Amino acid sequence: MQFFGGSEISPSPPVPTASGNNAYVLYIFNRNGVCLLYREWNRPLKTLNSQQDHKLMFGLLFSLKSLTAKMDPTCVDKGNLGVPQLPGQGCSFHSFRTNTYKLSFMESPSGIKIILVTHPRTGDLRESLKYIYNLYVEYVVKNPLYSPGAPIRCDLFDTTVDQYVRGLG
Repeated sequence: MQFFGGSEISPSPPVPTASGNNAYVLYIFNRNGVCLLYREWNRPLKTLNSQQDHKLMFGLLFSLKSLTAKMDPTCVDKGNLGVPQLPGQGCSFHSFRTNTYKLSFMESPSGIKIILVTHPRTGDLRESLKYIYNLYVEYVVKNPLYSPGAPIRCDLFDTTVDQYVRGLG
C-alpha cells in the first residue's frame, strides 16, 4: 500500500492458493461481550494475550456499530455516540477491509456476534456467517449439556465449523 507516492508500507498478503488459506480467525461473542469461541487458522503474528485480544475485538465492534448508527443519514433520532444499540436497530456494517485482512461481521437477533477475519480478497461472507450461526444453534444452543453464556465446548460444532471455514474460498 502506498500513501501519496511514498514507499511500500505493508504489502498485501499473498493471494490464497489452496483451500483453507483464506480464514485467519473466528470469534463468537455473546451480547455481554463474553468470548464464547475463538479459533485461529492462519495467524502468524500473535501480539496480545487472548483476553486482551477478545476485549479489543469486542470494543472495536461496539465502536463501529455505534459509529455506523450515528452516521446513518436515514435516521432522525441518532442518540448519543457510544450508547448501546439493540441487535437489528439502526444502521449496521457487514465487513471492512484493510490491505492485510478483511473482517466480516454478523449479529443475530439474540445478540450473538460472529466475526470472521480472512484474506482481504475474500468475497462477501454474509451467507457463510449465517451458516455458522445456524451450526451454532443446531450444535450448541440445542445441546442440553450447554449452559448459555459458557464457552463453547462441543466437539461436533468445532469439527463442523473447522471443516466449513477451511473450505471457504
